[in-house]
Amino acid sequence: MSAMPYALPAADRTHLRQLARRQAELAALPIQQQRRALWAGVNDDRPGARPPFAIESGTFDRDFMPASLLRCTSDYGRRLETGFLRHIRHHEILGDDHVCPDTLDMGWHVGCDEFGVEIPTQYIKDSEGIVTGYHFDCPVKDLAEGFAMIRPARFWVDRDGTQAEFAFLSETFGDLLPVAIRSGTFGNNNLTQRLMRICPQEAMFLAMYDAPEQLHALMALLRDNARRMAQWAEAEGLLELNNQNQCTCGTCYNFTDTFPKSRPVRGQVRLTDMWAVMDSQETVGVKPALFHEFFFPYYRDLAGLYGQVYWGCCEPADPNWETSLAQLPNLKAVSISRWCRQEAMAEALDGTGIVFSRKPDPNLLGVDRVLDEEAWAAEIRSSLAAVRGRRVPLEFVVRDVYSMHGDLGKARRAVEIARREIDAVYGPMA
Repeated sequence: MSAMPYALPAADRTHLRQLARRQAELAALPIQQQRRALWAGVNDDRPGARPPFAIESGTFDRDFMPASLLRCTSDYGRRLETGFLRHIRHHEILGDDHVCPDTLDMGWHVGCDEFGVEIPTQYIKDSEGIVTGYHFDCPVKDLAEGFAMIRPARFWVDRDGTQAEFAFLSETFGDLLPVAIRSGTFGNNNLTQRLMRICPQEAMFLAMYDAPEQLHALMALLRDNARRMAQWAEAEGLLELNNQNQCTCGTCYNFTDTFPKSRPVRGQVRLTDMWAVMDSQETVGVKPALFHEFFFPYYRDLAGLYGQVYWGCCEPADPNWETSLAQLPNLKAVSISRWCRQEAMAEALDGTGIVFSRKPDPNLLGVDRVLDEEAWAAEIRSSLAAVRGRRVPLEFVVRDVYSMHGDLGKARRAVEIARREIDAVYGPMA
């Protein structure tokens, strides 16, 4: 493949270098090392590890990253500007435990034809013109009729294009921020999320009774797609260690001093050296026995490929814990959403070293214009109380807040209150 030429207008370049310099300054502050230690302490299950607290800002970009902030005129420049500004503003405005990166990160140029068929997608905007929903025109309406049009995934890497971007970024910003190629595991392990692109949710529910063999066959195809792509990336030398300032699920940082035990050189990283993520939000209405029969075996197969697995997103973990999730290989962290029974999961995770990745109720931050400070404090205290007296590593990650109603001070105040409640249990940070 021919490499894409990269260039920036002079004004964009000057502005972006100023932002890169500011990011580098923030990344060098002593507080960043303290925050790194928080995440590593939790992920490495150190006794008494203090919980980090982070807010994921991307969902409320209407407030956090409005278009009026951007000064670059080129599309590529605005993409870089958005990345720099997000890190800077997390530190300067939110002040959460986001660790400002000391590198400028980019990814491999990888493509994938996942199903061999186009899946039209309709995006829905809210009253402010922000995309908040979407709908897939699924090619399979009834699994009982089969899914012959679905093909195994094809994937490819553009090495020349990757190196061209790396060279350009290094030449433009490398004296301020080292450029680093990053990666996840490449294979998409959120199998039921992929299933919803192929058939509607109603068809999935009916297929468990009307077309069980076809549902198993389709789940096997999705598993094989994910596994083949992950193993292809491993064989191609595309895997980059994700055990530092990278995330698995949203803003759940992967800092660890103990994983992997060896430090493979670049190009020789294996899937067993990687954090991976998987979830199954789409099966919330499925009974545990049916989840175990129709879906869990395929997740189990994939989890066995990796070194450490983060499970879950918004779905509650406790209904499927005993029947399925407790058996998931290499499980290292579990999402504890607002629909999850915290006490039950804290008891289940006691002494396992598995991270209790708490997602506080986002409605407390995003629905009302004025923060109910006592309700927010009580939400944080409920999680601290659930793990008290138990050996359960705890982290707080706020996700799915879609509006701050133009008041970013509300998010800053939420961070301050959370820190106050954490201090009351763990003591103030040194």
